Amino acid sequence: MAWIYLLIAGISEVVWAIGLKFSQGFTKLVPTVITVVGMIISFYFLSLSLKTLPLGTAYAIWTGIGAVGAVIVGMILFNEPKQLLRIFFLVLILSGMIGLKVTSGNH
Repeated sequence: MAWIYLLIAGISEVVWAIGLKFSQGFTKLVPTVITVVGMIISFYFLSLSLKTLPLGTAYAIWTGIGAVGAVIVGMILFNEPKQLLRIFFLVLILSGMIGLKVTSGNH
């Protein structure tokens, strides 16, 4: 269950990052509320995952999900660069996340 909690936490991190972008410096109410709620959900589920997962592994995967998700959403919603080299580095982040999961001892 801890890995599912961590996945929910990571997806919620992507949600709040998107909300933060749309909030325009917390000047728009709805995106600001989405940001804050996303943060609360993200931290809550991260804390649940930390009951059984190693801190370093959980934190790295949580931030990795957020980073990869934010870059992908940025490419799709905000027309951010889609160069092959950027995608290669996303694959490196994903590889690191998979490596950390596999070597965490918690399956």
